[in-house]
Amino acid sequence: MGQMRSQAVRLAGVTKRFPGVLANDDVDLEVGAGTVHALLGENGAGKTTLMNVLYGLYEPNDGAVYVDGEQRRFDSPREAIDAGVGMIHQHFMLVDPMTVAENVTLGYEPQGRFGVDRARAREEVVALADRYGFDIDPGARIEDISVGVQQRVEILKALYRGADVLVLDEPTAVLTPQEVEELFDVFEELTAQGKTILFITHKLGEAMGAAEEITVLRDGRNVGTVPAGDTSREELAELMVGREVLLEIERDPVETGDVVLGVDSLRVRDGRGTERVSDASFAVREGEILGIAGVDGNGQSELIEAITGLRAPESGSVAIDGADVTRASRRAHTDRGMAYVPEDRQERGLVMDLDLVRNAVLGSQHDPAFAANGRIDWAAARAHAAAVIDAYDVRPPDPGARAASLSGGNQQKFVVGRELERDPRVVIASHPTRGVDVGSTEFIHERLLALRREGRAVVLVSSKLDEVRGLSDRLAVMYEGEFVDVIDPGETTEEQLGLLMAGERPDETAERATVSADGGEDTGTETERTGTDDIDGE
Repeated sequence: MGQMRSQAVRLAGVTKRFPGVLANDDVDLEVGAGTVHALLGENGAGKTTLMNVLYGLYEPNDGAVYVDGEQRRFDSPREAIDAGVGMIHQHFMLVDPMTVAENVTLGYEPQGRFGVDRARAREEVVALADRYGFDIDPGARIEDISVGVQQRVEILKALYRGADVLVLDEPTAVLTPQEVEELFDVFEELTAQGKTILFITHKLGEAMGAAEEITVLRDGRNVGTVPAGDTSREELAELMVGREVLLEIERDPVETGDVVLGVDSLRVRDGRGTERVSDASFAVREGEILGIAGVDGNGQSELIEAITGLRAPESGSVAIDGADVTRASRRAHTDRGMAYVPEDRQERGLVMDLDLVRNAVLGSQHDPAFAANGRIDWAAARAHAAAVIDAYDVRPPDPGARAASLSGGNQQKFVVGRELERDPRVVIASHPTRGVDVGSTEFIHERLLALRREGRAVVLVSSKLDEVRGLSDRLAVMYEGEFVDVIDPGETTEEQLGLLMAGERPDETAERATVSADGGEDTGTETERTGTDDIDGE
């Protein structure tokens, strides 16, 4: 960092307007060659729009773009690629039935005497992958490889086209924690060979851990560029949101009431007939948040689908306020007071081609508030959509916007708002803050805790350990379809939780009753007993 570096990218006074929205407002940005630079900001702060200007997808209304010190005007991504700028979008642009080599060389295929020279294309891709240390089979089909490997194919595609500057839009949004670490190792290898990385994120820890410099956008403006080593999560959060943000979750004691959700001996199979949930039993009471932690793929998704009426269980039962809903429809679950924030907002939470007004009443089409006399009251629906948009800071704040036009984080905020504002008895929240910025995450946490204070029951599934530990009154750990333990999150370290998530069961000998000094039996504390009483919330 001691020596002066040349600028790989400079944006000078870039302004980009859309009808009713000022997405970028006179933005300056400088990125040193051979560095990793993070572009940090809330959902809707203008990060992706700014990078789309750099990549030639949008033409700025004002301002200038410089690459390697030369002013450029890109009328298309092809021109940006020719100038050495490549972009890896949040949703990959790969052709699933085609091979890695075919995707990498697509549109730039080496030619032989009789058309495309496939053997040479394969050799060039192998050589490129070897150069950057990518372990990729050039003959593998995209549909058969993991998301993390697909992302590397996208990076290779940009490098094959001669990119010296790589822009990545929310590159960790679809990756496992292990794949995130591997991606940041790729960043180091790329910059060691002179490439420049510019990545968009709303995650404070990632920006601080992977970048050398961090530029923060707020409401379309650059509000500061700071060295990653000389800042803090608190400073970055305040720059992003414009106010002090509470990063630690404060959960006050709440007295629990009656059982709202009861799950008994539930067994669930997946679409292939494999048992994914084995004999799950638990109860969630009024004023309680039960967290479910585990590495993705250990039965959490199938469990939630069975609880919410999306998948019929093999055996066992589900009850809401004592009423059996095991085989009932989704509508029956909703009518009984169950709100559901799904794991996949685009597949389960929204109809992407519909506007937010219509999406606001999904699941409530028969609610008298929106459907008097069997017809939907669209004025009421629009007012409801506008209220959710306002309360949950959905951007752009337009009820008429199509769901597909929103960023992933804003789609998530809308779905969470719609569900939490149903006045539910029980909330099933699966990854409620996935893809959501720090300010909105704080708000969603506060709303879940408010529901808890109001006597609602909440089931929270999350891959974020700080979230699930901070919000939950009790925390059930799933491994291979079973609850291996139910713990008090305040009495358990992250390391202990990690071991449970890896399948290590609690030491039964340590849980047994011990003989006290006076010869009586000490049956252990509440947090030590992890049997039926604990999981039933009694």
